[in-house]
This record gives sequence, C-alpha cells and structure tokens, in this order.
Amino acid sequence: MPVYKLDSTHTAAEFSARHMMITTVRGGFKTVNGTLNYDPQNPANSSVEAVIETNSMSSTGLDQRDGHLKSADFLDVANYPTITFKSTKVEPYDNNTRAKVTGDLTIRDVTRSVVLDVEFLGEAKSPYGHTAIGFTGTTKINREDFGLTWNMALETGGWLVGKEITINVDAEAILVAEAQPA
Repeated sequence: MPVYKLDSTHTAAEFSARHMMITTVRGGFKTVNGTLNYDPQNPANSSVEAVIETNSMSSTGLDQRDGHLKSADFLDVANYPTITFKSTKVEPYDNNTRAKVTGDLTIRDVTRSVVLDVEFLGEAKSPYGHTAIGFTGTTKINREDFGLTWNMALETGGWLVGKEITINVDAEAILVAEAQPA
C-alpha cells in the first residue's frame, strides 16, 4: 500500500468555538506531522496517524487568549506537548470520494473515539516531481470530554466558552513509498 507523509507546510489543523454564546473564535496549529497509508483501490484498508504540536497553536486574534489556551486551564502545552489522532476504521462512501474515518483522538492524555467526515480532493504531480494527495475532514467534539473544563459564567446567562469544538483538517500528503509485492 502506498505510504504518504503529511506535508506540514500544506496541512492545517484548525478549531473553532463559540465565544460568549454569540460569535465564533477560530485558531489552529502550525505544526502537524503524520503518516497516511492510502489504498486507492480499497480505501477501507487505509489508515492515518497524525501528531499536532500544541505549542504551535497559531493566533486566535488575541495574544492574551492564545496564552490562556496554552495554559493549564486548556491545552497545558508544558505538560502535554502533542495532540494525536490514530485511525481505527475507514468507511468509504460516495464512490470512494468520501469516508467516515473513526479514530482515537488524544488531548491532555485523554483518549476518545471520534469520527471525521473526510473528502478525498485528488492526486497531483508537483512541479518538483512529487506525487501528492489531498484530503479535507471535519468533526465536532465536546472539549469537556478531554478535561478542558475551564469556563466563566456570564452575568447575562450562559458561558464565556462553548463546550462544542469544531475541528477542521486540510491535508496534503506526499508519496514516500510504494508497497512492494510479497
């Protein structure tokens, strides 16, 4: 089966959450690495492992908020330097252009099963001779399931930070090896 490495310069892991229950705050991570075993003939045999460096969190638009998200109240980057995802099942549909990818997501040493809705965007040959494939995927998690429970009540009712987090991944992966026949 062909093996691909995530191209960290063309891969983004982003998140969004409600702020004060009335708007959405977005952020992301600059450093995402991983390996994709992709079987285009039988995508159900495919798998992915990804590692996100938590300290690479990119701006949410406010330095103070960025610092707070990296603190022990949330990601605690000093003690938990990575977020990981390891697929456990791939269920292709829509002529193998989409799949439900189930896997173990680990944040702050808490692992939960999540399902990403993934779309295969295609394959291309780069001007540098590399074969690359692209995917996009999304899922939603409850941050409290991963121990991210900090919040603040609002005087008008409700909470400062929403519990539901939307995660979006756009990934480009470069072919590094073809499977050799046994």
